[in-house]
Amino acid sequence: MALELNFAARSDVGRVRSKNDDSAYVGRYLAVVADGMGGHVGGDVASASVVLDLAPLDRNDLSDPQTVLADEIQSANLILNDLVHDNPKLAGMGTTCTAVLVDNNLLHMAHIGDSRAYRVKNDVFEQLSADHTFVQRLIDEGRIKPEDAESHPHKNVLMRVLGDVDASPELDVATFETQPGERWLLCSDGLNAVVDDATIETLLRADKPLDDICRDLVDETLNRGAPDNVTIVVFETAEAQVTVEDPPRAEELAESAREVSQASDGESVSAALLRADLGSRPHLLVGAAELATDTDQIPIVTRSSSQKRAAALLHGASDAAAPEPAGASELDEDAVPTGRRTWPLLTMVGVFLILFATSLAVGFLWIRGQYYVGSVDDRVAIYQGVPQSLGPLELSSVEEATEIPLSRLPGYSRQRVEAGLPAQDLNHAREILMDLETALIPEAPPVSPTDQPDDSNIPLASNGVTTSASIAGAAAGATGGNP
Repeated sequence: MALELNFAARSDVGRVRSKNDDSAYVGRYLAVVADGMGGHVGGDVASASVVLDLAPLDRNDLSDPQTVLADEIQSANLILNDLVHDNPKLAGMGTTCTAVLVDNNLLHMAHIGDSRAYRVKNDVFEQLSADHTFVQRLIDEGRIKPEDAESHPHKNVLMRVLGDVDASPELDVATFETQPGERWLLCSDGLNAVVDDATIETLLRADKPLDDICRDLVDETLNRGAPDNVTIVVFETAEAQVTVEDPPRAEELAESAREVSQASDGESVSAALLRADLGSRPHLLVGAAELATDTDQIPIVTRSSSQKRAAALLHGASDAAAPEPAGASELDEDAVPTGRRTWPLLTMVGVFLILFATSLAVGFLWIRGQYYVGSVDDRVAIYQGVPQSLGPLELSSVEEATEIPLSRLPGYSRQRVEAGLPAQDLNHAREILMDLETALIPEAPPVSPTDQPDDSNIPLASNGVTTSASIAGAAAGATGGNP
């Protein structure tokens, strides 16, 4: 039996945060929720980029629906790496992702982070996703009790997210047989952090329109203080209706695709193409992704991914590129005297060499004016320069070494330091050091021989709730605004 989704969605910035780092998309065949790293500049960019990169999967004619969702999430992660490469100030941004794709009578789910998926089926309410958090790891290993999780000092520490840290992050994937009448909830942790599962179940089971259920869940979060953004997608599975629909706006899509394929570097065309693509099917888009698509204020997709989508929409149409002038390929080299061809070439080579030398000098001066916080001998240090090299030539040197041990930094902060945390200047770098020192994890108590292995070597990633303003300021000025 072929199924589709009836759906509703809502997102709210909450009562504490200044911007919404959450994004969500839901249509007839796809639902996605992404929670950007709230304590880092670029959280909204990360969640919007991932959600909008997955949106074209909202179809019922995918060639390999069982694997395409996980594959596309991995591609979206590479796009985040591209965005950071284009704008290093976005370094450290990340996002969770929980997505569900309809495949006839199956629902394929892919998940990373601590956004959640709940389901009511055959009168049974259950959580289908597992939180990728440090506290959940401790619960799974029996080291703490579930009721102690909320009071644990590291309850907000994530162990797995999408971002520029891991080129191939590990996803949880699952497939569920489904039937008409199931009710699902996808949400960011802004909901379950303040609303208990019993209340969520009661509101989700309510005999109300899905829009009203979304509103009630958000209102309940706001009534309890809403310290974080909250984003909710609710959908019900239903038998697919055979209807005659208007054909997609192929002409508008093709025209937007041509704009992308013919645009020069720096032109803002990704949002135009996305708007045309999204407008061809019923859907709801909320949070940062909605703002990005409506206003084109943040760089949702890199140029390369826009061109990839344009090529798919055009199906390789040759008219996307400017036609070659007639007879150009048949031009005989002997038609131009050799002497006349040589002197312009020499002039161009000379100009190029001059520009190259000038660029090297300017680049060297710029590099010497840069600072970042990195590591040396397992300690935190301030570097002058940039964390890169040209062959054997290192483009940075240690400016100030410290006694701050890497091993006692929270996992995500440690990863940022090891990758090189950019600073605006030397004074800003010293402020970052002070913040890192105040965020040190207390040393673990001695472990008896009967205890289980220590978790101090587990790589962690913080969701940014407690990240300091100075560390977040290392990316100040990046598109997306302040957390």
